[in-house]
Amino acid sequence: MASKTVQTVFVVLGAIGLILVITCCALPEWVVAHHDDREAHVGLWKICEKQRTGLQVCETFESSLMSSLHQAFRALIVISCILGIFSLLLLFYGSDFTPCVQNQDTKTKMILAAGLGLMLTGLLVIIPVSWQANIIRNTALYMVEQKLGASIYIGYLAGLMLMLIGGVLCYLIRRGSSSSGGIIRA
Repeated sequence: MASKTVQTVFVVLGAIGLILVITCCALPEWVVAHHDDREAHVGLWKICEKQRTGLQVCETFESSLMSSLHQAFRALIVISCILGIFSLLLLFYGSDFTPCVQNQDTKTKMILAAGLGLMLTGLLVIIPVSWQANIIRNTALYMVEQKLGASIYIGYLAGLMLMLIGGVLCYLIRRGSSSSGGIIRA
């Protein structure tokens, strides 16, 4: 019973981490810039400009005008979303509470692959988030105040959470493999 509970907790935490990655990807809050009476919120997919009067206008980025660095950030975040979904599916179907896989060795390998996938997902989120934060902190624009947006903090949280979940999952699988067939025993 404890094994199923621990695995359920890992599936739920992995799902929360994946939701945070998707939120980081979707929100136009990577950079917040202030200039006079305007405030610009820049994300991976669009930029929103808000006047002091409350009027907000959002535009999507044209791919021909984007820098290659911005496109790389997009690619890394989208790849991390896809890898996170696959890893979460592996974890779900390899867990004891689903009857999809009967062979214990296969379940062990599926959970181990899910743990490694979650660690890689976290790393793929932290790379662009850290890079963007470094760019914001080291770039001084004339007459424009730039701050880190909420998506940067959400990305750090999601990346660290997924890397920790994946690492603990791999540790517990390896620890349990010698005595109990490889499945997590709590």
